[in-house]
Amino acid sequence: MGIDVEQCYHRFGSMVIRRCQQLLGDEQAAVDAAQDVFLELVRHQSRLEDRGLSSLLWRTATNTCLNRLRSRRRRPEDADGDVITRIALAPEAEERVLAGLVLERLFGREPASTRTMAVMLLVDRMTLEEVAELHGLSVSGVRHRIRVLKQRIPELEGL
Repeated sequence: MGIDVEQCYHRFGSMVIRRCQQLLGDEQAAVDAAQDVFLELVRHQSRLEDRGLSSLLWRTATNTCLNRLRSRRRRPEDADGDVITRIALAPEAEERVLAGLVLERLFGREPASTRTMAVMLLVDRMTLEEVAELHGLSVSGVRHRIRVLKQRIPELEGL
């Protein structure tokens, strides 16, 4: 059947940009990421239906932004120099680095979907039901993944 991407952009564009801004913390990067989200929609428009598009776009925006953040971490030379300087000069820079290492060790062995679920639950304050629906899992499946993450925290406290 297919969807009208232009209409979808007018309807959900601001939501996608706000989500990207929330995760990336930079307006221009958020706009770029939102464009990538809608580009994915264009690529797959013939296979999509006008059902649950807001959930699909929310999840796609989240995954796009998390991928960008991972790419930045892997290629720090591509990151914005001003941001790096501000972080390096910040008084809590050591705590941020330590937190980043802990999170990397915590999520390093987990699938990307588990990281996305954790962000949705713990940062976005979404309910278990909402996260389960977005990921096509049961509530108990989401609860189990988060429980496994929380059980791993004590082993990381020594960092």
